[in-house]
Amino acid sequence: MSSNAWDWFRPLYAVEDLQGYTEADIKVLKGIFGVLPLVLEEYYRIAGRTKEFHQVQDIWILPEHFQTSDWLRQSEYLILLNENQGVCRAGIHKADLCLPNPPVYYTEDDKNWNLCASTTSEFLSAALAYEAVFHFAYSPKEFYWITEAEMDFIKLNLTKLPFELEKWIGDMKVLLFQNEADNMVAVMDCGDGNSNILYGGATEASYDKLRKALEEIGEPM
Repeated sequence: MSSNAWDWFRPLYAVEDLQGYTEADIKVLKGIFGVLPLVLEEYYRIAGRTKEFHQVQDIWILPEHFQTSDWLRQSEYLILLNENQGVCRAGIHKADLCLPNPPVYYTEDDKNWNLCASTTSEFLSAALAYEAVFHFAYSPKEFYWITEAEMDFIKLNLTKLPFELEKWIGDMKVLLFQNEADNMVAVMDCGDGNSNILYGGATEASYDKLRKALEEIGEPM
């Protein structure tokens, strides 16, 4: 990814500047794992320490966490994201850390791992966008069930982002849509036509634009 790729997330999180880890911080992490995927190293260096990215629903595992947690170091995966109640987590298999942009896998039991995203860059992008929905200053603060027809409406009337999570909580797929750079709809596809959405915006104007586009669809959960 280009060095400015992570700038895309500044409006979503309403931040002026991204904060990264120092070369010394990254060197410590490399000392633990031997090698890091280039795309993950780039993310840490450019944006990984941005505090707003971590004020979200789930828990990003940061370089400093590996220094204090035996569990994280002993796992067969470099864990990237842990669901807030520990229900599931996502990470890169240690055997893949030598790849520049390896796949990311998901588990609920630390035994069975399934593909979450085909590349680390896709995972980071999709997870950051998904987690932004829980960070927004403006949001209805509730989930809505949507029908298949309403899902089609979203696809026709909003812009789908070019990344997604293949599996997250309960094996659901997470699709992402927006109609402004600082708003987001996360569609959680649970299969068999069962989907729910959560949405919001970083500004009142972008939230209102999204709310108006969605006001005819969905039932509160």
